[in-house]
Amino acid sequence: MEQHAAIAECEQIDVEARVRELIGQTGLSAGTTELARDDDLFDAGLTSHASVRLMLALEDAFDVEFPDEMLQREYFSSVAAIAGAIGTLLEAGEG
Repeated sequence: MEQHAAIAECEQIDVEARVRELIGQTGLSAGTTELARDDDLFDAGLTSHASVRLMLALEDAFDVEFPDEMLQREYFSSVAAIAGAIGTLLEAGEG
């Protein structure tokens, strides 16, 4: 059980690292390495246009599709929120 939790944590870190990389490609003015997991990306300068570009990049990178109910600011508000959404979509795809 502990090994499964450790693997899940490593996967979460990998997802967050990739999310940070993609956020950086949107041209966000704040450096993605300085952002805490829960920092608000919109407060840090993410625009609505950039969030759409980010969503498309996330879909390509993780081979997922965000359903309409996830196309809300709350799912794109922070690194942690995005990683959580990606995790949910990846788990749903395993079924």
